[in-house]
Amino acid sequence: MKNDRKKAILDIVSHYEVDTQETLQALLLERGFSVTQATVSRDIKQLSLVKTMSENGSYKYSLPRSDYDASSKTGLMRFFSDAVYAVDRAMNTVVVKCHSGMANAVCARLDTAGYPNVVGTLAGDDTIFVLMRTEEDAASMLKELEGLL
Repeated sequence: MKNDRKKAILDIVSHYEVDTQETLQALLLERGFSVTQATVSRDIKQLSLVKTMSENGSYKYSLPRSDYDASSKTGLMRFFSDAVYAVDRAMNTVVVKCHSGMANAVCARLDTAGYPNVVGTLAGDDTIFVLMRTEEDAASMLKELEGLL
């Protein structure tokens, strides 16, 4: 069932302009998949879907470009400079400011990049908080992320 649902998601985002998780959830329901928003969010992360600009200027979920390696720092570097416009920190928290609608995709890339000393991440629509173990870890992470911009 899970693999069938993921295949359906890939088909949906390939053929429709899906702008929100709620829209994807409704389209899945039309295909017989009754899922929660949390399940949709998890599937988006596992499939490495990204938000891209549609022809009408709004953002939509898309399949990752084939030259991105979603599980490496190399993939993060290519993606980061397109989606992020500023980074900052306060004590042991790094703040990543993204273009509207891009924070979840960037956060998923950060989560899979394997950075040491990351306690956890939290993404909104355009902002990510990266909680680091120490202030020194946050300073180091900030410097590395600034190098990606």
